Amino acid sequence: MPRETDPGAVTRQRDAGSGPDSPQELRARALRLLARREHTRAELRRKLSPRAESAEALDQLLDELVAKKQLSDERYAGERVHVLSRRYGASRIRQDLKSRGVDDATATRAASEAAATDLERAKAIYARRYRTPPADAAERAKRMRFLQGRGFSHAIIRSLTGGDEE
Repeated sequence: MPRETDPGAVTRQRDAGSGPDSPQELRARALRLLARREHTRAELRRKLSPRAESAEALDQLLDELVAKKQLSDERYAGERVHVLSRRYGASRIRQDLKSRGVDDATATRAASEAAATDLERAKAIYARRYRTPPADAAERAKRMRFLQGRGFSHAIIRSLTGGDEE
């Protein structure tokens, strides 16, 4: 039995029930999720849909949050690019944003901002991972696959690994 001084006790008890949330409860749940971190509209829809009375009520809430600038796919994309840009290239970042529900135009725009520094990031990642030049063609191919998996363009990969000699 939860203690009365536990602030989350009411929420946990309500979560145990199977009924849909009222519009006020749904809004409070959405704001709690957004207070923890940014979400895309698609993520928030997925998390809130089991608790919503109807799809229309959920759409109305999401539209209201967007209008009040409490929910923004662009802001989410900017933060996600900042997190991923240390380890990944523009194409991997774009793919990640699309998989999380960011529309194509926003994902491309956010990833293109990261693409401006792709060569420098690729050099830093390559230098951290590999201290010596590749010994043979098989080692060079392995390094090229590594950089390709990180989302860097073929031109950048060839310039770093010396793959132009093939």
